[in-house]
Amino acid sequence: MFPRALWRVVAFLVVHSAIAASAGTADHSKFDVLKGPFTTAEDVTEACSTCHTEAAGEVKKTIHWTWDGTNSFTGQRLGKPRIMNSFCGSPISNEPRCTSCHAGYGWTDLRKTPEENGATVDCLACHDGSGTYKKTATDAGHPLYSPRVIGGVTVEPPDLAKAAMSVGPSQRENCGACHFNGGGGDGVKHGDLDSSLTDPPRDLDVHMAVDGANMTCSTCHTFNAHIPSGSRYMTTAVDPHGLDLPHDDKNRATCESCHGAAPHAEAKINDHTDRVACQSCHIPEFARGGVATKTLWDWSTAGRKDADGKPVYIKDEHGHLIYSAEKGDFAYGENVRPTYLWYNGTIEQTAITDKLDDKIKDDVLTLNRISGGPADGKSRIWPFKEMKGKQPYDPELNTLVVNHVFGKDDSAFWTNFDYPKAIAFGMNYAGLPWSGKIGFIETRMYWPITHMVAPKEKAVPCSDCHTRDVDGRLAGLGGFYMPGRDGSRLLDALGYLALFGALFGVVIHGALRIVLRGGHRP
Repeated sequence: MFPRALWRVVAFLVVHSAIAASAGTADHSKFDVLKGPFTTAEDVTEACSTCHTEAAGEVKKTIHWTWDGTNSFTGQRLGKPRIMNSFCGSPISNEPRCTSCHAGYGWTDLRKTPEENGATVDCLACHDGSGTYKKTATDAGHPLYSPRVIGGVTVEPPDLAKAAMSVGPSQRENCGACHFNGGGGDGVKHGDLDSSLTDPPRDLDVHMAVDGANMTCSTCHTFNAHIPSGSRYMTTAVDPHGLDLPHDDKNRATCESCHGAAPHAEAKINDHTDRVACQSCHIPEFARGGVATKTLWDWSTAGRKDADGKPVYIKDEHGHLIYSAEKGDFAYGENVRPTYLWYNGTIEQTAITDKLDDKIKDDVLTLNRISGGPADGKSRIWPFKEMKGKQPYDPELNTLVVNHVFGKDDSAFWTNFDYPKAIAFGMNYAGLPWSGKIGFIETRMYWPITHMVAPKEKAVPCSDCHTRDVDGRLAGLGGFYMPGRDGSRLLDALGYLALFGALFGVVIHGALRIVLRGGHRP
């Protein structure tokens, strides 16, 4: 048997050999077909397809393209057109703003599949190596094709030929262009994914730091025929398979697949791995890179105007928008301690059409119910970002409603902040019934935290969990016994009584031996 430390060295070398091998052997700048000129981004995809004949078809089978899927644990159909979230609610009726992050061009109607919209695959989004290719935020996945004034600044279109000739394996910047900016801005949605991970220091993320392992996203999120491993919809919360380097199956993106099931030199710490996710100890806080994440969105306060009848917008001292007349109140956080829950990988999502009756507890609707518990043998304690919200719903039909906040007829609704008309447009667009009434319900949504892994010397201290302090990390997580946190006053009193009784007996016995020893000498 190799020492555990040697296994870690071997694993590190294997991973980096795989990274080096993935760099490719073709210099795309030498391919005449990529030298352009290109009128549209679709022309680049057509050029790529002259060699990569099957790639576009593979992409169209992935969740990056379909935004759809079925949870293999619950059978629930998932995907952005169906599942409600605690940010804008639904991308339906908000095209083409939301589809600016689709791995294609031209998905302008989420009621139909991308193919029904005539959408085409975007190769450059994942493979541009020039750093100059960018989709514009409002054009259904397209980049700019001519200069445009955005926010008072003239923005030039990218050089498509330069981008095409630069292609190679995806880098952090490629993935981050969409995943860092989910929810409408840098770091807004996930909390553990933001632009600080483009070139992070080791203290922020040991895996992606240049002075750490210098990994890219695809080092862990490996691909089979463009299908990525790892999913927040169907997370592998417990990976019994363990070490599988060099990721021959390319189906798992877990800590165990690189580090094994017993990665620590100390056996006592390894005793935790069947009950505690690696992330719970090794990600002490999220949003640690200087980019704040949104922690609250309250739609119920939208619509305020000043004395002159103009819409109110308020920013905090960091420049974050904390009130918008269009969208209500916001709150943000940095260095946020996660919320800890038992998690077995199964999440019950709330769909647009779901009745909310059995989903509300204590007047709070959980949009994605996390499954698991200490007794099921399938769960671990996982860290989550808890997103708080107050969202519009139909109090008569008891369903959530579609917020229409971008696109067709925006000006008619939002210039006068006619919220009911905006909801009516969204619900009619989605083809859903609506009673005409609007209420607001408090919501929670949970986002698994798995990035921003700190150095081992900055892992969560044992005393943060094994404590009776009301502010302990696991103070609110019940259903199991944890040393240092749990106990019975009666049992503790009996234990102390037994201990002091034994000590008292020893002292009395010793004293009697000393006092009486003279009387027993021969």
